[in-house]
Amino acid sequence: MPSLMVAGSIVFAVVLIEADSVASDRWLSQWPLLFGVGAEGARQMLSTLAGAMMTVMGITFSMTLLALVMASSQYTSRILRNFMRSRITQFTLGVFASIFTYCLIVLRTIRGNGVVDEFVPSLAVFFAFVISLGGIGILIYFIHHIALSIQASSIIASVAEETNASIDRLFQKEPDQELDEDENWNQELDSLDEREWYPVPAAESGYIQSVNNAALMNLARDSKSIVRMEHGIGAFVVQDTALVSLALTYPPDQKTIDALNDAFSIGRYRTVDQDPAFGIRQIVDMAIKALSPGVNDTSTAVICVDYLTSILTRLAGRQFPPLYRFEGETLRVIAIVPNFEGLLAEAFDQIRSNAGVNVAILARMLGALDTIGSMTIKGSRILALDEQLQRIAELTDRTIEARHDRMRLEKRLSEVRETLKTQSMLRIGQ
Repeated sequence: MPSLMVAGSIVFAVVLIEADSVASDRWLSQWPLLFGVGAEGARQMLSTLAGAMMTVMGITFSMTLLALVMASSQYTSRILRNFMRSRITQFTLGVFASIFTYCLIVLRTIRGNGVVDEFVPSLAVFFAFVISLGGIGILIYFIHHIALSIQASSIIASVAEETNASIDRLFQKEPDQELDEDENWNQELDSLDEREWYPVPAAESGYIQSVNNAALMNLARDSKSIVRMEHGIGAFVVQDTALVSLALTYPPDQKTIDALNDAFSIGRYRTVDQDPAFGIRQIVDMAIKALSPGVNDTSTAVICVDYLTSILTRLAGRQFPPLYRFEGETLRVIAIVPNFEGLLAEAFDQIRSNAGVNVAILARMLGALDTIGSMTIKGSRILALDEQLQRIAELTDRTIEARHDRMRLEKRLSEVRETLKTQSMLRIGQ
């Protein structure tokens, strides 16, 4: 974005200078106070504005780096990409770089010093003053934005929003009746005749960021085989180890191997685009950091649990991708896909382990289980929630010594059990 804005400022400067060369005298005669600056005055003003914009741009960079350092040390380094992708930060840097470039372009066209052939692009100089005033407003807003963006609630909400967008994009809403994924998809594999599983090596090391599922289906159909994923999205794959396996009667050729590698996007870091578990991981990391003895920030951990509740409540009503994928009645792809039980454990296991005797966190987690449980009637998901409930109950019995706190948590445990029981009854009724 900053590069495009700088290019746009160059075009804008050239257009205004050309307009000045055609109609400069007319504008000067009509509005002498606005466009009557001389060559020396125009040079001084543009030089001052250009120098000021470079100074402000340096301050903006410093503020951004300071925010990155603070966020990395206070929360987790994994959220730095969210700062770098901020459109507001990019726009702000682009504004100041564009004004600086604009002033330089206009400055070099000023000729003479009170002589006959003097040329001052009065309109372009006037707009340099106008956009510089706009830059002051952008700086004030950016300071406000930075102050908000380094707050825990803003960072956690941003990660949760990105994760929820990924969930909406990847997982369909479940129909009213319960679908048994095991019954629909975990069918027995047909006999593979005399075919064997041939591993396809990964072309590079890194994290699997995304998978082109349509390409995998087409490759399996064209080769009349079955593609079995050896690593799911978000997993780390090592170069020359098995990325996928093919069921064939002969080893795959190099063209097929290259095509299968092209279906996977592998990079240095995980992304949330097709990996909502990474969004959950980022929030969990912030909660664990907040619960550490050196930080001891219960409020931030509570915010993390609240947004994890929002994410898991969204997942509770979603249909997860199938493990076995068919073309008609022919099995084509055996995928590695996330499931609700795994994401629930990813969200709460480590937070529970680090909560210890923190009654506020335990109570908040019980409230989370209650909310999530009220949004699903699927048996396997209710069972997973009940397992989390039992683990919190065991932790409470083992660590909470104060009678008042124990009674409070036991009351909340009973309420959550009742909610899960009610949802189970609704499932049986259907």
